[in-house]
Amino acid sequence: MSGTLAPDEVAAIADELAAAERARTTVPLLTARHPGMTVDDAYAVQAEWRRRAVAAGRRPVGRKIGLTSKVMQAATGIDEPDYGAIFEDMVMPSGADVEHARFSNVRVEVELAFRLAAPVEAGATVDDVVRATEYVVPALEILSSRIALEGRTIVDTISDNAAMGGMVVGDTRVAPDDVDLPWVAAVLYRGEEIEESGVAAAVLGHPALGVAWLATKLAQHGERLEAGELVLAGSFTRPVWVHAGDVVRADFRDLGTVSCRFV
Repeated sequence: MSGTLAPDEVAAIADELAAAERARTTVPLLTARHPGMTVDDAYAVQAEWRRRAVAAGRRPVGRKIGLTSKVMQAATGIDEPDYGAIFEDMVMPSGADVEHARFSNVRVEVELAFRLAAPVEAGATVDDVVRATEYVVPALEILSSRIALEGRTIVDTISDNAAMGGMVVGDTRVAPDDVDLPWVAAVLYRGEEIEESGVAAAVLGHPALGVAWLATKLAQHGERLEAGELVLAGSFTRPVWVHAGDVVRADFRDLGTVSCRFV
């Protein structure tokens, strides 16, 4: 599938999304206004938005993978994974106070993050990803949608940096060989109430497969996963809405907890 948007249209949409992020607001559906817009167009918009963010001084530190589990695909009506950029200013430690108003349509998901010690190339296997990984760490992803949610498609989502808002990283780092990654489980609490639970096998059968998928997808756009990058491998719970005042905690048992408070 090739792109249909002209370069000036791609640039205008990237500007619109950057303005929405700064204003902490949302814009109407892109696909309603550009009905012929394709997935390639969406990644072109995301790449331009990312390029401008880097030019403005934001430091890229990794990538997120979205929509890798059946539960997430069912929740969004989208049937293929996507990816987005992670910048240094999006990454927070466990226990952080998170400004709720910084984001739009704020939800959280439970994930594993992979810190890479070596590049991962297109066509990588699970074993390749495991060999390239320095450590795995529990994480919460904070979703922020700068495009209206009702009726959105994967084209809207990809253009919107795959709804990446921020991430909260746990303290327990484990070598990927020291844990049975598909059977890592977590329970998500909001306050004292259990909101969600899941196991990492929900991510394509093995969370490292998400990283392998991303390596191949990036190669199609002339990029690759590099040593030192942090990769959010995809949620194994549905997104949970959060509000100012909520305390959110994911208990990964042997991998510890990761938590934040929205203020």
